[in-house]
Amino acid sequence: MYGVQGKLDKQLRVDFTLDELICVCISRQIEDGEVVAQGIATPLVAAGYLLAKCTHAPDLMFASAIGQGICCDWAPLGLSRVEGLWLDRAIRVFGFGRVVTEVLPRNHLKEFFRPGQVDASGNFNNIAIGGDYLRPRLRLPGSGGIPDVTPTTNLAYLYVPRHSRAVFVPKLDYCSGIGHSSQRSGGSGPRYIVSNLGQFDFADGHVRLTSLHPGVEVERVVAKTGFGVQIASGLHETPPPNREQVRLLRQEIDPLGVRRLELLSGRARQELLYEILEVEKKVPE
Repeated sequence: MYGVQGKLDKQLRVDFTLDELICVCISRQIEDGEVVAQGIATPLVAAGYLLAKCTHAPDLMFASAIGQGICCDWAPLGLSRVEGLWLDRAIRVFGFGRVVTEVLPRNHLKEFFRPGQVDASGNFNNIAIGGDYLRPRLRLPGSGGIPDVTPTTNLAYLYVPRHSRAVFVPKLDYCSGIGHSSQRSGGSGPRYIVSNLGQFDFADGHVRLTSLHPGVEVERVVAKTGFGVQIASGLHETPPPNREQVRLLRQEIDPLGVRRLELLSGRARQELLYEILEVEKKVPE
């Protein structure tokens, strides 16, 4: 009997990649009827949103920094034509200044941010790392509308494609996103983090590990985190994607594999960029 069950389990098992698991985790945080916000160069988030829309959240709407518009339509992910959806099919277009100072703070849209650094209380940094502000060791993309949104929102979520002590730090070099330790104007700090190692919430305002991705041990998370991590009593393995979720990601939402760029660095990332651009050149306008 055990052998028969083992064969059935093997047949039911779905092969998936880490980027696909992160997209699925993001999609599970989305509820039907919401309006979600997306920043620039965040394909894992975009793919997760689209996966939610194609499965359990058909009435999901998107607000994006790309084109500064609100859209209920969608299109597969791309690089060279990424603005097309937002500029051609948006229900309404706003200027960036109005988006970050009026639309986002007033409407409290759910949004996933990718921090360059994050501390144990969920404060995060997208400004710079190391050195003087004018001459940092690494200049990050910038805060955009994050300082306008995070003091008041209750719907900030975080994602970290490459979990390390360089990202999960005991003290930020700069703070662009407000966490649970220094609230202003009624915000509550981030609710959730997904990384390439697991999922986390903020029990009592402190990062807490709630699930481990398949094959990841607690010791690895602890070693890769620059502060003490609380462990949930119900710690479990992150549920894997199902076959339909994987099919949608690979065949309809992101057949070019743009989402994989966020887990790569250096030469591997450069090679994938060129590969995607070459494929897009051959696609008719």
